[in-house]
Formats: sequence, C-alpha cells, structure tokens
Amino acid sequence: MERICKVTVLDKKLFPELQERFCAVPRSGKCPCYYTGDEFLFYRNGQRDDYWHMGAGTLVKSGEPDEDLVHSPGTAHAGTAGVPFCSEAWDAISRYIYAALQGGSIMKGWMREENVMIACCNDGTRPVIFKIERMDVEDGAQPE
Repeated sequence: MERICKVTVLDKKLFPELQERFCAVPRSGKCPCYYTGDEFLFYRNGQRDDYWHMGAGTLVKSGEPDEDLVHSPGTAHAGTAGVPFCSEAWDAISRYIYAALQGGSIMKGWMREENVMIACCNDGTRPVIFKIERMDVEDGAQPE
C-alpha cells in the first residue's frame, strides 16, 4: 500500500486591522503564495520524495487568483517555479504531511476522519487554511 498526501487550499483569511496596526506593509492584503482551490500531491516512494523537497513540483491544480495581491518583502518568491510552500506554511503543515506519507493517523479523535486534518499557516494577519489528507492507494495506482 502506498500513501499519498493531498493538500488543498480551502480558504484565505485577511485581518486588515491587524495589518494596519502591525505590518511594515500595512495594506499587504491576502497571502500571495496560494490561491483558494490549489491542490498539491505529495509522494514518497522509490521514484519521488516530495517531502524532503518542501513540495517542489507538487502543484497539480491551480485555484482562482485573488485580485490586487501585494508582494511584501518576504513573499517576492511566491509563484516562482519550485517554491510552492512558504516557510510559515511549511512549518505549520509539514508534520501532518509527514505523518500521512508514513501511513499514520493525522489527527485521530479530533477530526471525523483520522486521515484528514484542517490546519492553517502561522501568518496572523492573512492565514491560509489547508486540508491535509492521507490517501491510501495500491502500489503504482493513481489517486482519485
């Protein structure tokens, strides 16, 4: 049995009052690194090990872009090839991706399904909400 981890961007939030109060770029807007609806597939097998490459090349479906995105100093890399995860998002969700790829329960007892976790990045003014899902497939089979 092979485990594949699917990560989906469910939503992006914005707290403009916090940006105005605390950010160096007070009108940064929503996160420019992801679009709602983006989907990523992580593999860890004899051919690929996406976990150790922070998800480079895992984007399989792009969501709808937001209008008027502002790239603040830390997000200039957003949208460039091979950089699908910012460090704050990766820090928040990588442990769940790792657990899924190892075949473990992601959040047994908290979520309705032990192979699913809903988590968000650490950006307190514009968090991104992710669904992390372990998919169990027969060796060599394609995920649905």
